[in-house]
Amino acid sequence: MNLPGSRTSSRRARSLLGATAGAALAILLAACGTDSPAAAPSASQAPVAGADRLTACPATPSKPPTTNSLPDVSLPCLGDGPDVRLADLRGPLVVNVWAQWCGPCREEAPYLAKLAKSGKVKMLGIDYDDPRPELAVKFATDEGLVYPHLVDTDKAIKQALRVGGPPLTAFVDADGTVAYVHRGVLTSQQQLDQLVKDKLGVTP
Repeated sequence: MNLPGSRTSSRRARSLLGATAGAALAILLAACGTDSPAAAPSASQAPVAGADRLTACPATPSKPPTTNSLPDVSLPCLGDGPDVRLADLRGPLVVNVWAQWCGPCREEAPYLAKLAKSGKVKMLGIDYDDPRPELAVKFATDEGLVYPHLVDTDKAIKQALRVGGPPLTAFVDADGTVAYVHRGVLTSQQQLDQLVKDKLGVTP
């Protein structure tokens, strides 16, 4: 026979069990996330201040990798625009690997800016191993680097281009072949222009 006190205790136990299960379910759903537009963006999704002032990354048609091409990796744009698959790119193209914390990168930046203004070759920057995207945006803006820039925080290009650290400048021909890689700082406009002429057949 069940006593009144026993029935009350049983009801309380079931009520407590239900509340506990409900709380656990709520925690589980919260941990799984939501597709609701009201959900706050993660830090990695948050736009970088000033990025809209940079040259947007263009959409590039997919192409089969060529022998000795740029690495077959896709990198996000530092400014606006889609991710860019490096192996899709064709030249004549100058790719400069840099970082805002890199002193020599600041030294060579005026030469790259002047080459870009000539319009004789396409240009692309890769902000490499850089923990401060907002400072990277400021660097590119202040130095007048008016061409698209990508972000490689995970050193995805390190092995293929044998990047010891920035700066590094790669010269890509019309077939997509990396014709030459200059490791280290560019020391003059004349040096950069001569490399473009010798490696890509273009006179700036």
